[in-house]
Amino acid sequence: MRPAPRRVKPDRADRALGALTGLAIGDALGMPTQAFSRPEVERRFGEVLAGFEPGPPDQPLAPGRAAGSVTDDTDQAMIVAELLIEDGGRIDPKKFASRLVAWEESMRRRGSLDLLGPSTRRAVRELLAGQPPDQTGRFGATNGAAMRIAPVGVASPPGPALLEAVVRASFVTHNTSVALAGAAAVAAAVSAAVDGAEPADAVRQGAAAAGPAARLGHWVAAADVATRIDWLVGALAPGRTSVLETIGLVGDLVGTSLATQESVPAAFACVLAFADDPWLAVRVAASAGGDCDTIAAMTGAILGACHGSEGFPAPARRLVAQVNGLDLEPVAAALLRLRERAGG
Repeated sequence: MRPAPRRVKPDRADRALGALTGLAIGDALGMPTQAFSRPEVERRFGEVLAGFEPGPPDQPLAPGRAAGSVTDDTDQAMIVAELLIEDGGRIDPKKFASRLVAWEESMRRRGSLDLLGPSTRRAVRELLAGQPPDQTGRFGATNGAAMRIAPVGVASPPGPALLEAVVRASFVTHNTSVALAGAAAVAAAVSAAVDGAEPADAVRQGAAAAGPAARLGHWVAAADVATRIDWLVGALAPGRTSVLETIGLVGDLVGTSLATQESVPAAFACVLAFADDPWLAVRVAASAGGDCDTIAAMTGAILGACHGSEGFPAPARRLVAQVNGLDLEPVAAALLRLRERAGG
């Protein structure tokens, strides 16, 4: 499956669609490899995934799922998008919690083991039990906010209002310094790319947004997301870093766990290393092991916004849409209308 030739300048509508499309494609690529070690991924699927694979019978989270199936990353991002569209750019905490609970129940009925993450489950339980929303996310340091934040980046232009939108979409479940920093980095990179930023500039704007966000929420002890991304900018040579070098850097020095300070910089590493080839970038991210469906989803969202939806092969776009019943174009268009109303 060959990547589509890059167009000179995708328009804003296609960049918005590309963010959602890339998220879903990266997520689906990482579905069969998530929770496996890097050596195990290489043993089963080769050095780097060639394309979509079904979930193996012993897949810890997605056994037997069809090739091209998305996971909680895409599903929860779509919940965020729906709520933003329904409520004019704002997200009601209790409605969000109820929607997440309903989603998890539907996943259980389908026999899926890919359910709410630990931070989100705890926060939702506390909110529904009557805890104030500004307290329920005080332990949420994992990447749940960052994995589903791309719609906020599409709906919000760069600037102070973007950080406010990130906090509103995240604090119920992930109201910690590191989680907000990771979510802000991804949202800002997507938002910059929708406005036309090239990958390197989108990465810089993502790092710049992570700094102020890290001073918000409940402090937790964690490596600084912005500093890690800045370090990667100096450590990686765009277009000259090999697949194995990138995977080695991500696995050995950055990390691929669901910790925000690992998975978010890991995604930015893939964006930097393969800035001109989004299809290769998401396949490398999905081959890294660990929480690689989330890493690939974030990578795909950022590079999809940079290159537009046609940065990914047409067969890949069709397969993910068909397998999951996704119709992303009207969602992207509605999010763009919110952006225009916000002054973007």
